[in-house]
Amino acid sequence: MPRKAIIIGAGPAGLTAAYELLRRTDIIPIVLEKSQYMGGIARTVNYKGNRIDIGGHRFFSKSDRVMQWWLDILPLEAGAGGSERIGYQSRFRPVQTSVQGPDPEQCDRVMLLRRRKSRIFFNRKFFDYPIRLTPDTVKKLGFWKTLRIGFSYLRAAAFPIRNETNLEEFFINRFGRELYQTFFKSYTEKVWGVDCRQISAEWGAQRIKGLSISRTILHFLRQTFARKDGSSEISQKEVETSLIEQFLYPKLGPGLMWEEVARRVGEGGGEIRTGCDVTAILVEGGRVRAVQARDDATGERHLIEGDFFFSTMPIQELILALDAPVPPNVQEIAGGLMYRDFITVGLLADELIVRDPRGSGPIGDNWIYIQEPDVLVGRLQVFNNWSPYMVADPHRVWIGLEYFCYETDAIWNYDDARMIELAKSEMEKLGLVEASRVVDACVLRMPKTYPAYFGTYSRFEELRSWLKRFENLFLIGRNGMHKYNNQDHSMLTAMTAVDNIIAGRTDQSNIWAVNAEQEYHESTSAG
Repeated sequence: MPRKAIIIGAGPAGLTAAYELLRRTDIIPIVLEKSQYMGGIARTVNYKGNRIDIGGHRFFSKSDRVMQWWLDILPLEAGAGGSERIGYQSRFRPVQTSVQGPDPEQCDRVMLLRRRKSRIFFNRKFFDYPIRLTPDTVKKLGFWKTLRIGFSYLRAAAFPIRNETNLEEFFINRFGRELYQTFFKSYTEKVWGVDCRQISAEWGAQRIKGLSISRTILHFLRQTFARKDGSSEISQKEVETSLIEQFLYPKLGPGLMWEEVARRVGEGGGEIRTGCDVTAILVEGGRVRAVQARDDATGERHLIEGDFFFSTMPIQELILALDAPVPPNVQEIAGGLMYRDFITVGLLADELIVRDPRGSGPIGDNWIYIQEPDVLVGRLQVFNNWSPYMVADPHRVWIGLEYFCYETDAIWNYDDARMIELAKSEMEKLGLVEASRVVDACVLRMPKTYPAYFGTYSRFEELRSWLKRFENLFLIGRNGMHKYNNQDHSMLTAMTAVDNIIAGRTDQSNIWAVNAEQEYHESTSAG
């Protein structure tokens, strides 16, 4: 009788686990997805032919394994950049599909090569993101402000805060207090809804990593003296993640990747059940035996047995679902874990007020970080610039306004009409879009988008240690591990879990070691 793996969640981690099991083992994956969609927060929402990427997903990784995995699913478009190359552990090879690859005008299952551009909107001015030392930056900040930032950074470099424990200390040590208070403090607190001093420094270590003023200056010098032969390297291993200049992107958004993976899982003998809500996890001794799942369409409950169990569901919900005595301390920690929720308002407009300063065309930003205290919106996406195929009418602009909140906040319960009016009024207030030029709109709400590094998170290791007793339970992905992973990190946790099953390894520490920046877990000796 074939062995089975029960996988809770059809996001990047869950679908990667399913596909890896089918490709590399005789284990049959059964994926249980609560919603009707593939990809989790990496899905693409189609609104009247206009597509929304929830949160924005650049397809970039320092892991060669992930990069090749993506290109095996969606080949690179023909002639992308002409002489573009992918670097492979300091060795280079041409992208094999760069000449013979699919034409995005003729085929949907294709990966595009896109330029990255993100900026900060502060004091009604645009600044490079990350902040760069340029004459334009000095001009916009003013000479004395720039001087204060410089001296503040030198002070932080000479007298760093020892044993940094919170995010404020993390930022000050890398950027200086002046720059932190100018560009990081208000925006970060808008995203998380709490003071930076309440957020663990671990969040910065995972999301910002080695980026600092000194690295920004080094990057500027590298760009200035970059070779002029017209070639580039997609994997860009020497570039800190936050400074990436190029990335891959599916023609129709990230959901295209995961819909294709789901199709292959089904064709390969796996099973994906949507509208399937896991309500109980049954255990015997040190192993999970089965899950109980409710069919949302019929209300029927089904017992699904398996040999291996992968969970991407929020750990808070996992603990509640366990049919086993849970110690009081573990219950307390799970109950105190916090999540930030997310609202996207899609606005279809005739045009933006702002234009590209280098020409008469529209701006080229993927993301714009809104660091203005007089509005609630935190970030803006221009979907046309992620992929021109994301918008039905190329003569219009399709933007996404991102709001960060808790489910208990009033804004979470705004009806769609009120939310759309708020978005339109804020865009007009910022001088980015005239409300009268908005021709259509929609609202999306995503609960538990960001696992938070406060609440009871400081005691998370107690919870994780207790869960180790279930040897056939693998926690993977962002919410599954309560770890603010990028898409590629989530995939690597799934790949590593499958590696362990194949190798017969019961120690799962290598799964939790993913997202340590040192070559994204490829070079363990570096970390």
